[in-house]
Amino acid sequence: MTTGTSSPAESPATASTSRPAWLRDVLVVAGYLGLAVVLTSAQWGHPWRLFHQAGDQILFEWMLAHAAHAVIEGENPLYSAGLNAPDGVNLMANTSVLGLGVPLTPVTVLFGSQVAFCVAVVCCLAGTAAAWYVLLRRRLVGARSAAAVGGLICGFAPGMIAQAGAHLHIAAQFLVPAILALVFRPASAAAHDSVWRPGVGLGLLLAWQVFIGEEVLVFLALAAGVFALGYALADRVAARRLAPALFGRLAVAAGVAVVPLAYPLWFQFHGPQHYSGMAFATHGFQLDAASFTASARQTVLGDDWLPGLLSPNPTEENSFFGPGLLVLAVVIVSWQWRRPLVRALGGLGVVFALLSLGNELRVDGNATGIPGPYRLVAELPLLDLAVPARFALVCVPVLGVLVALSLDRVRAAHGPTTAPGLPVRLLWAGAVAAALLPLVPTPIRVVPVAPVPAFVADGGWRPLVPPGRTVVAVPPVTGAGRSPAMLWSARTGLAFPAPGGYFIGPSGPDDPTARWGAPDRPTSVLLRRVAETGAVPVLTDDNRRQAVEDLRHWRAAVVVLGRLKHGDPVRRTVDDLIGPGRPVDGGWVWDVRDRVG
Repeated sequence: MTTGTSSPAESPATASTSRPAWLRDVLVVAGYLGLAVVLTSAQWGHPWRLFHQAGDQILFEWMLAHAAHAVIEGENPLYSAGLNAPDGVNLMANTSVLGLGVPLTPVTVLFGSQVAFCVAVVCCLAGTAAAWYVLLRRRLVGARSAAAVGGLICGFAPGMIAQAGAHLHIAAQFLVPAILALVFRPASAAAHDSVWRPGVGLGLLLAWQVFIGEEVLVFLALAAGVFALGYALADRVAARRLAPALFGRLAVAAGVAVVPLAYPLWFQFHGPQHYSGMAFATHGFQLDAASFTASARQTVLGDDWLPGLLSPNPTEENSFFGPGLLVLAVVIVSWQWRRPLVRALGGLGVVFALLSLGNELRVDGNATGIPGPYRLVAELPLLDLAVPARFALVCVPVLGVLVALSLDRVRAAHGPTTAPGLPVRLLWAGAVAAALLPLVPTPIRVVPVAPVPAFVADGGWRPLVPPGRTVVAVPPVTGAGRSPAMLWSARTGLAFPAPGGYFIGPSGPDDPTARWGAPDRPTSVLLRRVAETGAVPVLTDDNRRQAVEDLRHWRAAVVVLGRLKHGDPVRRTVDDLIGPGRPVDGGWVWDVRDRVG
């Protein structure tokens, strides 16, 4: 995760080629885009398929739809009353990815939230690879092929594929190389251009990154600090020479970034529906030490069993580099140990790999009782909310840069002008290929999802829902998981307000403790239980009175049931609670305007 800390001797030389340089760069980026499209191919043209963590895709589809809606309607992008009626959601305190959603507004408006999500995944993967390719090519290596391989690793490593199918805010790392390029300027940069201009650009990029994902920025800041310390220990003279300009750039960047971020950050921590803490125990999401040499699910050698044993869930397979790549990294660091850049990278990778193991070391699914290094930072501000397993993502660009440096060094030392002998370039290229082939990604897996009822999608609800009233989807999910209301809202462009949803909010009006979704209402708990079990409960008059009270709280106008596994038991339960419904295209509807008042 580093950039231009190299000395002038480490800057690439410009290679002369018969083909225009820009065309070769375009071909590399086109290759990244093509691979990203292939990896998302199972969802293109299939609106009722979602990537394996379906609840997370629904969340981010809704966030993209909200960003587009806010742009078109001129609404506050940091808050929405379209979900969790009547209280709304503090979107600055959630992963609202406004930094992706706002630029993608034309795509979302023209083609819908699912296409926008798939386009975002392609941009995250290919964009991250391309950004690292550009940085490597301009700052660290002379060979375009070496930069291309490095970018490929940085953008398409198993951890990136795992995150891309669910967590856009983590997979979107295309600003990271640009930020690092401005933080770590080469020693050859002109003195008059070493602070102000890069400082302003850095401040703007930092602000943009906040609106994409603050978690990546926290990891980036920590990684940059660890790298800078490692480089300073490896080359004290260069560190002393570069430090004043570096701190100057950071000061300018902080002053620039605070202007666009002051109000949004205030809103995040003090605005409506803000919360404190985290809705889940982050320290429980850690990696098994054996995961670093294993194969992830989404690779040519992957399976479902072993990754499930070694990682907390399919989206957190952030290590899984396989033995070949790790052995290659050890060889590269040992071979080029004299280079301060390589020593700093090696130390950075080891530190973050150890942190990803969490509070207690686990090996092959078994707890060892050995304390993990994460305990040393677990109570620090911001890091106490970080998911330990995601520290391993910092190892991805570390490995990508190390491989690129090695390919470039072999090419320079054993080029076509050297004496004939052992084909070192060919042997090293073969070793790199052997290490990377087991990591070749496969298309991201998909699962089916129930379609939006035509009654909702075609606007049949509109004559029944006056302003200020809501559409209640059954079951009204208010916690983590798939949310029908959220999917329907996203796919219709936030056409109607709805209660519930998949988000993080406060536990109550007087309790800011974080929780998934809104505080449960008795009726939502009852209907979710029926939807999960298919067992129709025996209802009492108290249940019926509570249902009306809950519908009043949600300001309901209509209750809609789409396709569910246990749809008939749920329908009979709702009939018993609020009276008989009527069939509509794609489900059932109950008009509760008279009951709610």
